[in-house]
Amino acid sequence: MNWIELFQDAGLSEREARSVVILSSSKELKASELAKQLGTNRLDAYNSLSRLTEIGLVSVTADRPMRFSCSSLPVLFKRLIKDQRERIDRTSQAFDKLMSGANPDFAEDDSSSLETNAKFAVLKGREHIHKKIADFSENAEERLTLLLGRFGILHLCRSSGLDEVNSAAKRGVVVTVLAQLDRRTLRFFDQLDELVEVRHTDEISSLGVLQDSANVIQFLHVEENPVGRGREDAALVISSDVFSSSHSDFVSAIWNEAVDFDSAKKRFTEERIVDPLRLTVGKGSFLDQFRDALEVSTELPDKDTPFNPESFLASTKGINQARSALQDGTVLSLNQLGIDIGTMLRQVGQRIGEELTFSLRKIDGHVEFLSELMDWWEHAGLGELDYDSDPFFHIIVNLAHPVSSQEKDVLPLWELDDGIIEGALLARYPVDGNVRIRREPQDKNAPSTFRYTLIFIEDQEPEDDE
Repeated sequence: MNWIELFQDAGLSEREARSVVILSSSKELKASELAKQLGTNRLDAYNSLSRLTEIGLVSVTADRPMRFSCSSLPVLFKRLIKDQRERIDRTSQAFDKLMSGANPDFAEDDSSSLETNAKFAVLKGREHIHKKIADFSENAEERLTLLLGRFGILHLCRSSGLDEVNSAAKRGVVVTVLAQLDRRTLRFFDQLDELVEVRHTDEISSLGVLQDSANVIQFLHVEENPVGRGREDAALVISSDVFSSSHSDFVSAIWNEAVDFDSAKKRFTEERIVDPLRLTVGKGSFLDQFRDALEVSTELPDKDTPFNPESFLASTKGINQARSALQDGTVLSLNQLGIDIGTMLRQVGQRIGEELTFSLRKIDGHVEFLSELMDWWEHAGLGELDYDSDPFFHIIVNLAHPVSSQEKDVLPLWELDDGIIEGALLARYPVDGNVRIRREPQDKNAPSTFRYTLIFIEDQEPEDDE
């Protein structure tokens, strides 16, 4: 008996057995190279490699193209026999429990068993990947989350996965979609069932699927041409409770900050930004600040204390007087409660500036953009803007509303106005671009004047080598 026959007796198909024999004598092989040695086509070779990686006999790299390898034949055979024995033992134990009248409990594995039972497989080609997405959708029981990036909805609507995703939503599975909206693909979202909730985010561009809390599909490579056939697309299928749980936490964090579909859609249909604005109200302990505002000086007890009617009535009277004083509704009252009006107004101003830049997005030149920004700023009566290019390109902002940080009960409108310029520049020149923005006071004696310096990284000349 040879190795091929031995592996066949252990449960592998003839092609799978021949594959491990070939791989064991090679460092790393591409699927096409293995197919040539097997005398078969590349698709059949991929199917065999997918099965072998799923059961842990073959390893795969995430390179392009992917390469496959495995250990020596004795090591592989011992691993295969060990897995089969463990599976037989689990089945026997479950059978014994069933025959003894007890319900077989398959959830007794500890965390180590979860890790050893984790499996993964590699899929190649968009058609096969979306077939697996359709399988995930069909078998989903509670939740199904799709990460579609920028053009994933286009690929989904051209596959059999779309019908299964919609069917899952109709039978009660919670189906959610995170995507980067694009003007060219908006219409494809209409093909999703109305029960599917879609949100837009710029924070993620990858593609993948999370099914319940057990299975994940993570794309490794996507063809650059969005309307191509995706023959070189590749994805990793991961079956692991631990990995799925971590992936679910990651998706939930992005989902909570994402924008609902209808609001995000208006950027393209109405050319307006109407996304919800999330404000930072303040910082620190709001309980402590509330107690200070109500003039409650006693510490909270860490155990039950006897009731004292006289003390209760005296403290209640004092608190009521302090509470009544807060009803004046002044800025100072809000500050006492820990609500930072200055920070909130600056964030509102930044959003106004972002919308302003969005309206001027078709203007290409830096000077032309700033000229239009200056015209709008001065026409609105917010102050004066000026710019110069010595030593760096910079903008001087003279606020119409003076900075009055000493008066705590004055509405800090200067934060709003300066926030508009800050938001407009950051929207035009994002932090990951080739322009750095530095904000600083223009003159200590003129607190209402600020200087925004724009450093164009791409325009800097390289230093001479010494």
